[in-house]
Amino acid sequence: MRMIANFSMYPNTVMIGVSHSNRSHFKSTQFPAYTTFDNVILPAYTNINNVIGRRFVHKTSSEVLLERGSNVVSNGQLPNFPSSSYEAAMEKLSSLITRQRRGEKPPLPNKLGRMSMYLKILGLEEDMNRLKIIHVAGTKGKGSTCIFCEAILRECGFRTGVFTSPHLIDVRERFRIDGIDISEDKFLECFWDCWNQLEEKATEQLPMPPLFQFLTILSFKIFTSEQVDAAIIEVGLGGTEDSTNAIKEPTVCGITSLGMDHTEILGDTLGQIASHKAGIFKPKVPAFTVPQPPEAMDVIIERAKELMVPLEVTEPLDCKQMKGLTLGLSGDHQFYNAALAVSLSRCWLQRTGNWEKVCQNDSNLPDDFIRGLSSTHFSGRAQIVCDSSLYSDCSEIMSENCGELIFYLDGAHSPESIDACAKWFSNAVKGYKNPSHLSISVENTEESSENGHFLHESKALGQFENSSRLILLFNCLDVRNPNILLPRLVNGCSSSGIHFSRALFVPSMSKYTKVTSGASVIPSDLSGIELSWQFNLQRIWEKIVHGKEMTTLLEKDFKAESKLMLPPNEFLYDNPSKGCPSHNYFPSSAVIPSLPLTIKWLRDCVREHPSTRLQVLVTGSLHLVGDVLKLLKR
Repeated sequence: MRMIANFSMYPNTVMIGVSHSNRSHFKSTQFPAYTTFDNVILPAYTNINNVIGRRFVHKTSSEVLLERGSNVVSNGQLPNFPSSSYEAAMEKLSSLITRQRRGEKPPLPNKLGRMSMYLKILGLEEDMNRLKIIHVAGTKGKGSTCIFCEAILRECGFRTGVFTSPHLIDVRERFRIDGIDISEDKFLECFWDCWNQLEEKATEQLPMPPLFQFLTILSFKIFTSEQVDAAIIEVGLGGTEDSTNAIKEPTVCGITSLGMDHTEILGDTLGQIASHKAGIFKPKVPAFTVPQPPEAMDVIIERAKELMVPLEVTEPLDCKQMKGLTLGLSGDHQFYNAALAVSLSRCWLQRTGNWEKVCQNDSNLPDDFIRGLSSTHFSGRAQIVCDSSLYSDCSEIMSENCGELIFYLDGAHSPESIDACAKWFSNAVKGYKNPSHLSISVENTEESSENGHFLHESKALGQFENSSRLILLFNCLDVRNPNILLPRLVNGCSSSGIHFSRALFVPSMSKYTKVTSGASVIPSDLSGIELSWQFNLQRIWEKIVHGKEMTTLLEKDFKAESKLMLPPNEFLYDNPSKGCPSHNYFPSSAVIPSLPLTIKWLRDCVREHPSTRLQVLVTGSLHLVGDVLKLLKR
């Protein structure tokens, strides 16, 4: 780690080790104003996903400190909300979605000024100033960094609240208390309190806030109500004008890796983008970042000097510091996010007066930090899911007649994140022989990567070793540039010797005009569905693969046919050279009008060809990844 700007405003402390300290005393000693509660220590909490009829476990921490039976702190009985109240809340949230296209300036100026007024109406200004906040901006990895910080501080015995975006399945994912999505009852209690007060005070000059602004306000309400020790807040977009920048006195700020994204709003140079990200810096509040391109770093340093911000640059974590354990999130890029999280967490402990309570020896990386880093889990980011629904008709789980369908899910949607996704997927596929279907979590083995860090994926025996098909399942928003994303994905994989057999292009189920819950009905009506964007993606793909433009006749033929048209099952298994364009599919790609149809079709293909494993990379959009997870969980 190297110091960029100090100004003698922040003690130059040294990171020292820690023994596994007694956590029970922190609730009564770290922040005296907080009330203590009767707690129980549960076994390692897991984000329990009912994946296709079978319960799988993701360890998120070695211990979880919870109030008995709930993740809430309450002074009394929670309201008894009717069963329809949650869906009613989703309808209210949907009404806040603004109708302008992404990239357009919001219709109402002075966003932060309005945020201040909303917070004042709710009486949150003083409570919010008491929160001990870690504020994180960046292009790539800011969500992962926040989740790493959460896991570290939880392992140190602190009550955490995390606000991230977007959600994959249910909006409550954005608000985590002690590593768990906020409970439905507590969400509704805080939601209706905020909604009713803001609606009552709404005027033409101060209307109801847009969706993200309301969710940001709601996060402050939840975290103050829950009396969290540490509030970890991810910036939504940019920094300077982001709703989260209503935070006036953070404990520490962080900036993750920067790249070209949201250029229609933030500017088309790295310097302009960096200026927005560094907009979260506050006078004399310590800040940390990772190595950045010179153009971006110069802007960050200049901003730090202007505000007398002590700024440090963290180098990637050395895997040897993990004492034989692995990071909970896969990919070489996570070593940068983990290092930033270590610095942010250490600084938070120091500035809140808790470092010496946690740290009691000279270890380079405290044991609690290591446990937190190794137990972190973040859905939809470098996640592997084995589809166990294929075994519902089999007498034995590992029956050779079942086949194997494995989904690799990563919500990469920027050029830099697509590069990281390609590298992760390539390493995962090369190391993945035959995973156990009894758990999503995989057996670890080490495989050296290009920069010396270790990637850890599953290795086992393989009846499928010489008979696998790599499938791409892709969609992206139309504000993204698939002419950049798809070639970088293909080139990144092919440079590692990984080649896709087929590509499938599908529309997402999620509607950008509606907020839905995890229990929402999956749409089945295909009438009026628009697929022109998917055909555009297919044209780009065919040009990449075959070096020639795809005829427009394909789309015309498909539109004339039933929207339920699917390629034959043999499409995935035949040699591409044998095929010819027909309806909605070419030898190497297909457009399928529905994601539920796509999942069902893939399962049918595997059942008909049980000796061949299908390994499906789902990427291009977090919305697509969330939709796939929702289908698999059902």
